[in-house]
Amino acid sequence: MKFNIGICDDESIQRQYLTQVVNEWATQNHYQITIQQFESAESFLFHYEEEKDYDILLLDIEMNQMNGVTLAKAIRKHNEIVQIVFITGYTEYISDGYDVAALQYLIKPVKEDKLFETLHRAVAKIHKHEKCLKVEVNGEMNIIPLFEIKYIEVRQNYITIHAKEETTLKRTLSEIEKELTSNFYRSGRSFIINLDCITRVSKSQVILRSGEVIPLPRGAYDSLNKAIIAHT
Repeated sequence: MKFNIGICDDESIQRQYLTQVVNEWATQNHYQITIQQFESAESFLFHYEEEKDYDILLLDIEMNQMNGVTLAKAIRKHNEIVQIVFITGYTEYISDGYDVAALQYLIKPVKEDKLFETLHRAVAKIHKHEKCLKVEVNGEMNIIPLFEIKYIEVRQNYITIHAKEETTLKRTLSEIEKELTSNFYRSGRSFIINLDCITRVSKSQVILRSGEVIPLPRGAYDSLNKAIIAHT
């Protein structure tokens, strides 16, 4: 298994130490990894605009100009699945991590066993939510975990992905369907529904756990119920 890992810290010694420990962890667990080092949040963001395919980020909090928390908030605008680990010399920042769903805080000096443990947790979460949909909107790549998608609908030449946030782009439903997993059901010409989000089905509509109601085409009731049974 291969992971892309970013290390952002304004201290060269700290970057080298983290790189060494991460490489040891990967060797012991037979993982293939790519590590990229960044000396500032700004340099990371400049690179991130072109390459968003990171699995794990180790971010120092106390950096010049932009700090690690501000950097994490910028990342979270378009990426909910990357595993963020904060590294800090102070405990006062811990509450800030809730806003960006940080996996862990590691207090300096970082101990090897604690970093190993944290990296194992990151891999477990990646495995759980590894499937995602990558869509380009207005020149930016958005990464949407499949488990967050409730349904997708088409209107004229555009589709709207209903997840934590709505994303609208010019694609066909058939194109996007090819990138989804088996827990998604194509309901006629206009909708694809996440079977995990369904709470009730009638002859004419599908009710989601969120309370949203999706019209069900005539004749689709039996096939949808079969899909739900096969999925459970």
